[in-house]
Amino acid sequence: MSRTTPNLSKKRQVQTNRSGQSQKTHLVQYVGFFAVGYILASAIFMMIQTQITINPQLVTALSILVGAYIAVHKFIKHQRRPLTNSEMNRLTMGSIGVVWLLTAIYLLGLWLFLFDAVSREVLLEMTVQQPLPLLSALVMILVLTLVSARLGIWIFNRLLAPK
Repeated sequence: MSRTTPNLSKKRQVQTNRSGQSQKTHLVQYVGFFAVGYILASAIFMMIQTQITINPQLVTALSILVGAYIAVHKFIKHQRRPLTNSEMNRLTMGSIGVVWLLTAIYLLGLWLFLFDAVSREVLLEMTVQQPLPLLSALVMILVLTLVSARLGIWIFNRLLAPK
């Protein structure tokens, strides 16, 4: 039984990492960039809405587009390459999760700190009597956020991609 010595050359390991499949990029940082952009854009649009009336769906879509631009710009700046399809999908799902988490925190804050007991009871009764408008609004917002995040990430990935 012959023994072979393992190849301990570091040069070979570096070459296989570079020439093989690209390492999985950790997109958590870029989802964080998306969240910061989304929060900043939402805050700016909320201040603008005190002066002029803007459609809430337009504000949501524009805030998501700002977040997508920041995330894709930072990714391309750090990685020096455009996002792959799987990375775009993961970034889209992560960003949608962030948007919905922030929305849930915002609504929970409103529920706990702004509404009194009577307002909560009225809202619960309205929801129990007619749940379909609330469900359809939730589905529409989910579709809006999904489509605007995916399109924004795809468009900015194409526009900002290094040549």
